[in-house]
Amino acid sequence: MSTDFQAGRIALGARLRELRTEAGLNGKEIASRLGWQRSKVSRLENGKQTTTAEDLEAWARAVGAPSEAADLKARLRGLESQQRSWRRQLAAGHRGVQEKYVVEYHRTASVRAYETTVIPGLFQVPDYARSLFTQNAELMQSPRDTDEAVRARMKRQEVLYQPGKTFDVIVWEGVLHTLICPRDVMAAQLDRLVGLIGMSGVYFGVIPLGAALKLTPKHGFWIFDDKRVIVETINTELHLESSADVALYTRVWERLNESAVYGAQVHRLIARARAALKDV
Repeated sequence: MSTDFQAGRIALGARLRELRTEAGLNGKEIASRLGWQRSKVSRLENGKQTTTAEDLEAWARAVGAPSEAADLKARLRGLESQQRSWRRQLAAGHRGVQEKYVVEYHRTASVRAYETTVIPGLFQVPDYARSLFTQNAELMQSPRDTDEAVRARMKRQEVLYQPGKTFDVIVWEGVLHTLICPRDVMAAQLDRLVGLIGMSGVYFGVIPLGAALKLTPKHGFWIFDDKRVIVETINTELHLESSADVALYTRVWERLNESAVYGAQVHRLIARARAALKDV
């Protein structure tokens, strides 16, 4: 059994326990309501047994919260996919991960995103992407398929020109100044961002340094069709599909967006970052 699967199973068990305690029930009482052995309740709550969708529906009814059944079943569906370690995903290189995202974006109509440290992949120029893939392959000690990965990332960007799709993307201003590539590459990357301003279906915002915030910037994330969230950490890619998680990240995005600027103001911030490249 994979570590990722077990971690998800433990998290689901913790949610079952939380619902039980919120209902004021102990383990023996809920077992009686469900007609189960007390040991089954214990195994499920401690992540030692994989539940079924039917068990989750019964649990939700037993704790007096039938509306929670949909969320619990979403968590069950996500057990295999909720946590995907980069070590496993990059075992054959970066290309496969990039091609997976090509499919993800083609089946998605609406994207909302926030990035704190890097220009989003959808907006990257090839040499900027190449720098990132090279650095990450060295860090993760994964196979170097940089050229193939760059081509796949550029293919992903085709969705920007497809009708009926919207991309609402916010970045922290520091992203415009972070040099993870040569200065001439960064200059080209900033020029690419200027070209996005006013593009149909693309809404590119920047949270200026010094802007008043309603919450701390935290980490980056992507919301797909208001149904699923993807969060990248150093060692893991998280796929969150529960309604509670999606609602939480949506609130975070909306509050960050209140501090973002768009249009001409973004143009000025990019121009300032580009000018700074010449000051050193």
